[in-house]
Amino acid sequence: MASKEELLEQMKNGVVEYEEDTVKEGAQAWLDDGFDALEGIMDGLAAGMEVVGELYDKNEYFVPEVLMCADALYAGLDILRPHVPEQGTGPKSQVVIGSIQGDVHDIGKNLVKMMFDVAGWDVHDLGRDVPLEDFVEKQMSTDSEVVAMSAMMTTTMLGMKKVIKMIKEKNPNVAIMLGGAPVTKDVANLFGADGYAESAGNAVSEGIKMIGRLREMQNA
Repeated sequence: MASKEELLEQMKNGVVEYEEDTVKEGAQAWLDDGFDALEGIMDGLAAGMEVVGELYDKNEYFVPEVLMCADALYAGLDILRPHVPEQGTGPKSQVVIGSIQGDVHDIGKNLVKMMFDVAGWDVHDLGRDVPLEDFVEKQMSTDSEVVAMSAMMTTTMLGMKKVIKMIKEKNPNVAIMLGGAPVTKDVANLFGADGYAESAGNAVSEGIKMIGRLREMQNA
């Protein structure tokens, strides 16, 4: 019988090596042994996807590999997610996500979307090359707590500043998170964003922190 660490390693490596069957076997064994489903998702599947993100950043993996890794991750998710207890009785946290107008890069955004998915959020994915107003309209129609925008070029990055201004004017309580290659913490602060994610894995924890801060402000 495999130990807890071995099963996490099996799921993680299965995602990195895009071996769906390995991931499925690991996920099933994890449940059969009575381990916590969310822990398996975060420390097994998502941990593997973090490695995939790093390989992609180093140009060791390209889009086709990343997509196959994502398939392996979702194969494991299908097994584990039904066993994650619902978080409280309240509604699920919601996030609007997309790549900014003029930007057709969406691999990073898709990784972040996957992480929110994994964490059990309701994700409203606007896709890529998203008109600035669409972020505002989608946030208002869904009342999402977080809006996550990604840009891969300095030219498109400036659109983020406009979106932040438009959203904050209508609803100052929304937390806005930025990410993408040219975006730094300083840029995010300058544009008036609430958070900045340098990697996909850190996007979810950043989103959760921002919602915590929002709730504190609302309860103050």
